[in-house]
Amino acid sequence: MIALVLIISVLALLFAGYLTKQVLKKDMGTAGMQEVAGAIKIGAEAFVKRQYKTIAILTLVLAVIIFGGYAAFGKLTLGWQTSVAFLFGAASSAIAGIFGMWVSVRTNVRTASAAQRSMGEAFLVSFRGGAVSGIVIVAMSLLGVGLIYYLYGLGVQDAKEIPFLIIGYGFGASFVALFAQLGGGIYTKAADVGSDLVGKVEKGIPEDDPRNPAVIADLVGDNVGDCAGRGADLFESTAAENIGAMILGVALFPVFGLKGILFPLVVRALGLVTTIAGIMTVKLKHEDESPMKALNRGYYLTSILAAGVMYGATKWLLGEYYAWFFWAGIVGIVTSILIVLITVYYTESNYRPVKKIAESSQTGHATNIIAGFAVGLEATIMPVVILSLALLSSYWLGNVSGIPHGGLYGTAIATMGMLATAAYVLAMDNFGPITDNAGGIASMSNAAEIVRKRTDKLDAVGNTTKALTKGYAIGSAALAAFLLFSAYLDDVAKYTGLDKVVVDLSKIHVFVGGFLGAMLIFLFSAFAIKAVGEAAFSIVNEVRKQWKEKPGIMSGKEKPDYASVVDICVKASLKKMVVPGLLVVVITVVVGVLLKYEAAAAFLMVATITGILMALMFNTGGGAWDNAKKFIEEGNYGGKGSEAHKAAVTGDTLGDPFKDTAGPSLHVLIKLLSTITLVLVPLFL
Repeated sequence: MIALVLIISVLALLFAGYLTKQVLKKDMGTAGMQEVAGAIKIGAEAFVKRQYKTIAILTLVLAVIIFGGYAAFGKLTLGWQTSVAFLFGAASSAIAGIFGMWVSVRTNVRTASAAQRSMGEAFLVSFRGGAVSGIVIVAMSLLGVGLIYYLYGLGVQDAKEIPFLIIGYGFGASFVALFAQLGGGIYTKAADVGSDLVGKVEKGIPEDDPRNPAVIADLVGDNVGDCAGRGADLFESTAAENIGAMILGVALFPVFGLKGILFPLVVRALGLVTTIAGIMTVKLKHEDESPMKALNRGYYLTSILAAGVMYGATKWLLGEYYAWFFWAGIVGIVTSILIVLITVYYTESNYRPVKKIAESSQTGHATNIIAGFAVGLEATIMPVVILSLALLSSYWLGNVSGIPHGGLYGTAIATMGMLATAAYVLAMDNFGPITDNAGGIASMSNAAEIVRKRTDKLDAVGNTTKALTKGYAIGSAALAAFLLFSAYLDDVAKYTGLDKVVVDLSKIHVFVGGFLGAMLIFLFSAFAIKAVGEAAFSIVNEVRKQWKEKPGIMSGKEKPDYASVVDICVKASLKKMVVPGLLVVVITVVVGVLLKYEAAAAFLMVATITGILMALMFNTGGGAWDNAKKFIEEGNYGGKGSEAHKAAVTGDTLGDPFKDTAGPSLHVLIKLLSTITLVLVPLFL
């Protein structure tokens, strides 16, 4: 079975290579397009090089600390195994995220060029460029877990021990993902907020106007935040969920044997095949068809194929009990669809929430903020209800199978079902920054009006896909977090010899652990949002300075110094990402070492619940503010330049660090806490 997983992973990577070759064959358009795209590419690659150099240093230091911690407790063998797995997970996550961004910064100009010919071609180029990233990230995650499982299994007599040895892989992936998402989020939103405040509000010039010195930094940010950052996020989601489910499979070893442990990897591998099939069917039926309609067709087809794969895999590997667990998988697939639909409802301009925010903008900045914040709070309700029902129903389905620990395994399979379409959703997510960049390239190179019209249409759809991906990411994080929490309790039971681990919140040290978990979420969010505000402050002052010192910029006689703004973003994001990232690790270790495993469990549980709610509020509220602004820019309530538009821009700039910095970083933080506690269980006893 492990051979099947590794073969499919390698074949998927080869297919991603084929798609990359097809995309790169496309022409790069006019000299003007190539000039703008070149500046974006240089800026994105320079930032990622510096960012990952910083991350590499932090990763190596932490690997040494992990080994030292285990060695201090006399667990040398487990220490080096965990440290090596940690480094392997970190390297895999970095490679997957960087490659996705590498393709993205080369697809953007080809999309802009294709838009000169037809909407259908531009759509196909941008989506397949995004699909490369989706396939590579999921395939790399699967290959990494499968490979380390195989290598660590050599010479191990008891197969039940292997999943506990590879936990470090998930920790390494989570650690890199947090810094990639946080650093990229600070960069992209500092540039976006600074660009909007001075460009739209002060000067009244349109988005992506070449006279704005912050415009290149803004376009670079789309790649380092949305492509590299989100890619690392879902990479570690799939890696950590696979390992957590394998640990739960150990408890069912007497029933399913090795099949129960390897089931998560087999399902993920077969799901990758269905995703590739879904991706290859996506295209516009005619020039006037909505790109969103074509994307939805592919998504629903991928979900149906994933359900078929789930049926085949459960029947093959889980024997007579397959029916109950198949339906648990269906619960996960349906949950992913519902979470996506709820996110669309709260962030699309066709529905009540966004329209109410736009309407409130007529009476000023404050009422826009009040309405948007209220929408963000309201938007937590339905996802929590849906996710709660998913957990309860999948647990019940597993429980009625009659197998001991079947309930928990049912929730694990529901999580697998939800993540079955991860590669397709990532393709849609990366479609967003590619089309956003294509629009900027078309605008800055003075492309024909029809080209800009096509890229604007694609960009509008890209904004929706980016929003729904955030909803999908936090939904999958919520299910995976429960799975990983259960795996943590199993790990504690393994080391302590207890039949059942109980977390009693009436104990004072356990309650304090939970209290500190909730606090960490607020503290981390404050650091992330403050970092964007401080960097944006520097950018606004730099842009004002350039306009003052070079008055010819506004008339087109002088060229802005784009590089200086890019440099501000790079320095700010690299400087500001380190403290909050390390704070998460330090506080978790202190709680576990001083207050022990039960308090660490409460810390993990309460931080997870608080983080899910906070991320839902940040993501959805920010997305709603963004689309309320766009709704007004379409000509409603006075259109561009009106007082309502200025109020909406203020709301959008507040929502930017919510939805693209703090919110997505919390997805990763939730899972990082789970993997840290799993790795360090021996030190918490």
